[in-house]
Amino acid sequence: MEHESVVLEFMGIGFDLNIIVSLIGTCALVLLFCYICTRKLSVRPGKAQLVIEYIADFVKNMISSSMDWKVGEQFYLLGFTLFLFIWVANMVGLVLILNIGGFSYWKSPTASPVVTLALSLLIILMTHYFGVREQGFKNYFLNSYIRPVPALFPIKILEEFTNTLTLALRLYGNVYAGEILLVLIASLANLAGPLTWIVGIPLQMVWQGFSIFIGSIQAFVFTTLTMVYLSHKIEHE
Repeated sequence: MEHESVVLEFMGIGFDLNIIVSLIGTCALVLLFCYICTRKLSVRPGKAQLVIEYIADFVKNMISSSMDWKVGEQFYLLGFTLFLFIWVANMVGLVLILNIGGFSYWKSPTASPVVTLALSLLIILMTHYFGVREQGFKNYFLNSYIRPVPALFPIKILEEFTNTLTLALRLYGNVYAGEILLVLIASLANLAGPLTWIVGIPLQMVWQGFSIFIGSIQAFVFTTLTMVYLSHKIEHE
């Protein structure tokens, strides 16, 4: 079930071709989706425009539930882009898993811990940046790590690492497990030819539907936690 990835080396640094291709494909799909849904904007929206407006309202509600909208409005585009990117990244591996000659060339990029950890680290660093920008370094440090009890400083430092890890590993674990089980079900369905297809195909369809649900939930959870972490960093008390 496991296939190696082609590794490209540049200046002594290895780059996973699978991750590169799937990330580029995910970004292209997100851009294409946004273009199709917004190319014919009108007062009386069509079906495509209604879809993207629904997603936009959904993201707005996520932000509003974490912080005051007057403060959170500046993160609207971030939340919208993050939600769409993670959702599409979770879905692309359900549609196609490409393995050729023992090498993997396409799967969900979020099924790689490298991608999810990089994304999580980027989000945590971003929360620090906006916290310092909003409060100034001194007030940000005092409000985040010293107040209300200075003795909690070591725990709050540890919390920064645990937040990064849990944000990344929650997304990775759910997507990776879903794809592994899809491959396993497909392998079992081919054990005895058409005889096992009768059980394997319906089971595959059911698990794919469940994986779509889980992937959507994970995109929602990741975006919501991002907004929660941002709200904690920019608040003054």
